[in-house]
Amino acid sequence: MCSSLLVCSKMVLSYLFGTSKVPLLLLLFLHAGGSVGHVGYPPPPLWKDVPESLDEFTSQNNKIVINPWNYIERMGMYKLLLNATAKYMTFLGPNNTGNVLWGLPLQHGWQFHTGRLADPTNTSSCGTQTGDHLCISVKSWWACINYYFAAIPFLAAIETGLFEDWPVEFEILPPGEMADDFCYTVSGCHSLIPDMMIKWKAFFEHLKRSSSKNQDTENQDQILYYMWIAHRASIVAVPKFSERLKYISGPEASFGVNWANTVEFIAATHFHTNYEETSRFQTRLPRRVLVDGDNAPYIEDLSAEENHTLVIFYWIQRINTFLGGGLLKLWRRAMCTEPGRAKGRHLLENMAMNLKFVPSGIYYVMVQLSRNQACPDH
Repeated sequence: MCSSLLVCSKMVLSYLFGTSKVPLLLLLFLHAGGSVGHVGYPPPPLWKDVPESLDEFTSQNNKIVINPWNYIERMGMYKLLLNATAKYMTFLGPNNTGNVLWGLPLQHGWQFHTGRLADPTNTSSCGTQTGDHLCISVKSWWACINYYFAAIPFLAAIETGLFEDWPVEFEILPPGEMADDFCYTVSGCHSLIPDMMIKWKAFFEHLKRSSSKNQDTENQDQILYYMWIAHRASIVAVPKFSERLKYISGPEASFGVNWANTVEFIAATHFHTNYEETSRFQTRLPRRVLVDGDNAPYIEDLSAEENHTLVIFYWIQRINTFLGGGLLKLWRRAMCTEPGRAKGRHLLENMAMNLKFVPSGIYYVMVQLSRNQACPDH
C-alpha cells in the first residue's frame, strides 16, 4: 500500500493526526508524565509455591508428570527453564534477574492475577476464587495461547539436552477437553507445530554455544535475537485459537488481539525481557478482565497508564491494518541495526509519557533509520 518509506510515514502521521480522536490521544500523552513502576518488583503470584526441582513434581512409573492446566505446575515449567538456563546468562544480571526468559513466567503470572486464565463461560468453577483457583481453563483464549509459550519451550529444551543431568522422562498431561488443540511430546509437537519447535530449539542451541563466547553486548543482542524469533513463532497460536475469543467480551477480545499485534513491534526492538524491564512494562497492562462497556481511556477503575496503554495498542493495530501491514514492515526494517533497536526501545518506553516522542519519534525511526539500504526486507 506504501510506495515508499516517506510516503508511508506521511500516511501514518496523516492518519494519526487527522482523526477526531487524536486531540484526546495527545492529551493523554501530555498528562501521562513520569516513569511507571519502581525498583524491586514482586515475583509472579505464588512464586514460592512453584516447584523448582523435579523432586517437587508428581512421579509415576519413573516419569515426571506435569499438569500444565494447573497454574502452579505450568509455572513450574517456567521455573525449571529459568534455573536450567541461568548458567548461560550470568553476565546479564545478578541472581538470574537478567535471564531473557523472565518475560514468560511474568506474563503468565499477570494473566493469573488478573483472572484471565479462568473459565470465561462461567459454566465451571475453574480458576474462580470460590472454586479451584489454580485451575487453568482450556476455554480461556489467554491460557491456550500461553500453553504454546510454556510447553513448547520446555519440550524444545528437553530435546536440546538442557536437562541432560536428569535421567528421567516427562509426561505432560492433556486437558479434559479439546485435547487435539495441543501437543504433549517432542515428536508430537514437531508434527503439529514444527516451525515453533525448530525456532525454540535454535534458541537453546545458541545459548549452549554462546556460553564460551565473550559475554558482551553483542552476545546479549544475539541471545535476544534468537529468543524473539522463537517468541514470534509461538504467536502463530493467536489465529489458531481465534474461536476462543467468542467466550470473552468485545473489549477484552480487542485488547487481546491488539496486545498480540503490539508484541510483534516489541519483538523487533529485541526488548530486554529480563525481570526488571518486563515487570516495569507490565505495570501498564490492565489489572482486570475487560467487560462490555469498557471504553479506554474512560475506564474509571483502571489507572491513567493502563487506560493509555489500551489506547496505544488500539492505535498501533488500527494504523497497521490501515496500511495493510505496512507499519510493521517498516518498523522491522528500521529495527535492523542495534542503534535502530535502541531508538525503538526508547520510543516504546517513552511514547506513553511525552508528546515529543509521537511525531518526531515515529518520523525518525521509520524514515531516517529505514534509509539504511543494508537492512533486509522482512
